[in-house]
Amino acid sequence: MGNPVWFIFWLLVFWIISLAVAFFCAFFYIVIYTLVVCIPGLSGISDVLLQGLQFPHYCAKAMVDCKPPF
Repeated sequence: MGNPVWFIFWLLVFWIISLAVAFFCAFFYIVIYTLVVCIPGLSGISDVLLQGLQFPHYCAKAMVDCKPPF
């Protein structure tokens, strides 16, 4: 088992930062992803927005594993 301080750190990052990032990215991801069919150059932006959507998953996994952020 890891250090419980990292659990608390990731819990705070999850609630304060990652959910806000995911909500922000969700709307723009839907819009940009539909435009990728017409404008293939936007695929890089949609990939970045998808990573923003997956950030809460990353934080939750790190929280369960109690791993340090670096």
